Amino acid sequence: MSSNLPPEQSANAPSPSGALLLDAEALYRELLSGVRALCDAHTRLVGVTSGGAWLAQRLHQDLGLADEAGFISSAMHRDDFSKRGLSSGGQTLLPFEVNDAHIIVIDDVLYTGRTIRAVINELFDYGRPASIRLAVMVDRGGRELPIQANFAAARVTLPASQSLTLARDDRGVYTFKLEAQ
Repeated sequence: MSSNLPPEQSANAPSPSGALLLDAEALYRELLSGVRALCDAHTRLVGVTSGGAWLAQRLHQDLGLADEAGFISSAMHRDDFSKRGLSSGGQTLLPFEVNDAHIIVIDDVLYTGRTIRAVINELFDYGRPASIRLAVMVDRGGRELPIQANFAAARVTLPASQSLTLARDDRGVYTFKLEAQ
């Protein structure tokens, strides 16, 4: 697990306006390095919709993996489904056999652990993987469930009143948005 940021990156360094600065592209490079260390020729990447799916696609390409990356939605297994419904968007698409697969789940931000719990339940609807590991760009703490990333490119502390969201522009360049909830 990594808790180090690139030398030019400080997760808790405020900008002149007092906002948290996170260089999403630098953190992607850290994530790429961490996922490369977790992968072998038979590893399957599965990105959590939507930010994790974007990351999984790019990681898959940058790592030169043979099989297509999968995408997974947490919507059907969320404990707050009655409030959120299918609003989290995206559908599960797993273009490989889940049984006995070694899977790395990719997500942008790990917070309470509830999304990852729902994703693991969704994976088991498709079969029984040999192993499931988790790699995230940012671990913001605040866990409500005993879920932990095998690799996190950065660890930051944010108040519960703020959300951190990965954004991607038309060129595929990542940035983070910090918003009040």
